[in-house]
Amino acid sequence: MDVRDVPERGRFELVESVEGGATSVVGFADYEVRGNVAVMPHTVISSDRRGHGLGDVLVGAAVQELRGRGLTIDPVCWFVADYLERHPSQH
Repeated sequence: MDVRDVPERGRFELVESVEGGATSVVGFADYEVRGNVAVMPHTVISSDRRGHGLGDVLVGAAVQELRGRGLTIDPVCWFVADYLERHPSQH
């Protein structure tokens, strides 16, 4: 599994490799940069992949990347807010 930023779509995607070297999107976390704030309104993991910690992998990587850019996170999405509450060092 890898997390990639897709800025033209305003989201981070959690992808896995499939046969033939292609990738399949397992989930995504939307974001919008407003000044020095990254608003994160929505996170989705494919229904057949939920319950395995993939949301934490996705949101953790997204938050780390956005914070690395000097941005403050505005966790509009309940899952992002919950993640930051469980990982206060990343808020």
